Amino acid sequence: MTTTTMAFTPKGPFDLQNQNSYFNSWPATTDGRIVMAFPAEGTWEPALVTLRQTATDTLTLEMQTGVSSKDQVRRQALAALSLDEDGTGWPEVGRRDPIMGRLQDQFRYVRPSLFHSPYEAAAAFIIGHRISIAQGRRIRAALAEAIGTSFEVDGLKVSSFPSPQSLLDLREFKGLSEIKVSRLHGVAEAARSGLLDRDSLRALDEREALEQLRGIPGIGPFFAQGILHRGAGTVDALTADRLTSEALQRAYSDGAPLSDHETETITGRWTPYRMWAVVQLHLWYRQTIKGGD
Repeated sequence: MTTTTMAFTPKGPFDLQNQNSYFNSWPATTDGRIVMAFPAEGTWEPALVTLRQTATDTLTLEMQTGVSSKDQVRRQALAALSLDEDGTGWPEVGRRDPIMGRLQDQFRYVRPSLFHSPYEAAAAFIIGHRISIAQGRRIRAALAEAIGTSFEVDGLKVSSFPSPQSLLDLREFKGLSEIKVSRLHGVAEAARSGLLDRDSLRALDEREALEQLRGIPGIGPFFAQGILHRGAGTVDALTADRLTSEALQRAYSDGAPLSDHETETITGRWTPYRMWAVVQLHLWYRQTIKGGD
């Protein structure tokens, strides 16, 4: 493995510590570096990335991985923080829509945090089916420690999720039913064949991408949306789920139903950052209306 250090300046407002305070944050060292570990798409080599933001707003990334994977690792680390997207126009959404502007101020322009890859997203949804979020996270962490690759940074131990081949070799694991193991094998095969490649999914029309994802055993409409939006990462898309609908009604009509025309008018003001706006709504709704649930 080689170590590479690079600097990156985000386009648009971004605060690494604020970003990491949401979405089940990544572990951090005592000196404030954010730590990620994951398999690099394509080669599936394990990678370790630490990120630090300086007073000048520049990010420093230090990456440990195979030579052939370093460019992909950089891209994945930035994508996980939605930093591969140009956010210079994000504040303009709040100027067009004062309600969204107040949410942007409240959450300090936080961007969506994504899974390290659509592969990891798909595996997470399969593992987490019909169990609590906390249980799913514990099983994923145990899998990473057992058959992934572990790293240590200043006394902090982190483990990358297993490669597709490691999942294919898995026959049983505590907390996973036989059907879940079988479906994880399907996810691993899909990753190896390129069906879960982030760039490929982003290049497809949304309907085509969702249809492709639903072709993976165990992936239904809800999981397909999650893999596309939280794994591949979309910027100007909307999720069709009850939470988004309820949050939209509470924020814009005091809970009264909105017509399709009203919904389209409101969400049209968020273009081309509709998914980022949905994230602000979800955070507000969970913290303010549902008390942080």
